[in-house]
Amino acid sequence: MQAEGDDDEAAAAVVASAVEAGTDQIPVPGDLLVEGATQPRQNPSLYNEIAAMNMGQKIKLALRGNRDARTLLARDNTKTVRRFVLSNPMITEDEIANIARDRNSNEETLRYISERGDWLKSYGVRRALATNPKTPLVVALKLLATLLIQDLARIAKSKDVPQAVVIQARKMVIIQRDRGQ
Repeated sequence: MQAEGDDDEAAAAVVASAVEAGTDQIPVPGDLLVEGATQPRQNPSLYNEIAAMNMGQKIKLALRGNRDARTLLARDNTKTVRRFVLSNPMITEDEIANIARDRNSNEETLRYISERGDWLKSYGVRRALATNPKTPLVVALKLLATLLIQDLARIAKSKDVPQAVVIQARKMVIIQRDRGQ
């Protein structure tokens, strides 16, 4: 017997496949599918419009939507929608870094970002993950070794990251400064 969450995931996968194949009949505002739409929307109205959408519409927008739509959907309460935002082919490194930096991003989203080698090539993404308190501890500690000394020094003084990360950053700063003398 399948759990309800499994049924939701399966239904979302079917919708996503149809969206990716271009065979879906899900209506969403066309200007939200165009990057840099000519008529800018105000965020409160866009937020309300997206909040009123059903799951299929949100999935389509997550996979095909423009930057404004992706930004709002990256904070959606549904982990499925957040995951599909990260699968949007138009998402940029800057957006990934912003999601990784966002203290409201959940651990699962941060873990998914950390598993993508192409995104970890970006220094900004690595730094954002290492300094986000919700990043899994093992991931944050591993990323410290890839950061510059000035960022390690900031982390070593930070009160916004887990204590284990602060302690490791302090050790790394001391080691690097000793090598420099």
